[in-house]
Amino acid sequence: MKAIIFDLQGTLIENGIFPSPTKQVRFILNIRKEFHDYVPLFETTLMTAPHISLAEGFKSVAEAFNVRMTPELTERLIGMWNKNKLLSKPFQETIPLLEKLKNNYVLVLVANIDCFTKDIITKFNLQNYFDHIYLSCDVGMLKTNPEFFKNVIKDLGINPEDALMIGDSIDSDMVPASKAGIHTILLDRMNRQDYPEKINSLEDINRLLKSED
Repeated sequence: MKAIIFDLQGTLIENGIFPSPTKQVRFILNIRKEFHDYVPLFETTLMTAPHISLAEGFKSVAEAFNVRMTPELTERLIGMWNKNKLLSKPFQETIPLLEKLKNNYVLVLVANIDCFTKDIITKFNLQNYFDHIYLSCDVGMLKTNPEFFKNVIKDLGINPEDALMIGDSIDSDMVPASKAGIHTILLDRMNRQDYPEKINSLEDINRLLKSED
């Protein structure tokens, strides 16, 4: 194993509010689409373009779902989004794990994230642990785009089988990485998802890597 690819939110960083901001946007705007249909369009609209403001970003989201935006809805969405950013923090085991891994592996960070939230990475100095960082708002595509992980592997200059993807979402992390030929491990802290290879804590990664040596 040469490279370990980490998802950000829900994997290394804990959301500051519950339910998740993505779910709350759906509720606030009263979007009727099924969640699995809602997420790709929501993330594509908000997280792959350099919006000039959160208000403009959420206006684009409302338009994408044919929802009439009001000043009250805009204020509510911005307040919720900023509250999550303010209260988000690394999981307790995140920094100790990255400290252990950074000298032995190429570490890569990938995330579906908007341009107003991405500075949470520098807030906690996470950039110091990663050799490469790929954010949807910077590269203009989501992790689910078939080209996303292909481009990551190409940039790293390694074979897909020499990389490991760790994330908390089957749809956004496991499936697209697997399609690119990358080995995947699901982080399922609540043990609620069915996946061939999964762990319940980031602390389990060291044990798994040692067993492969």
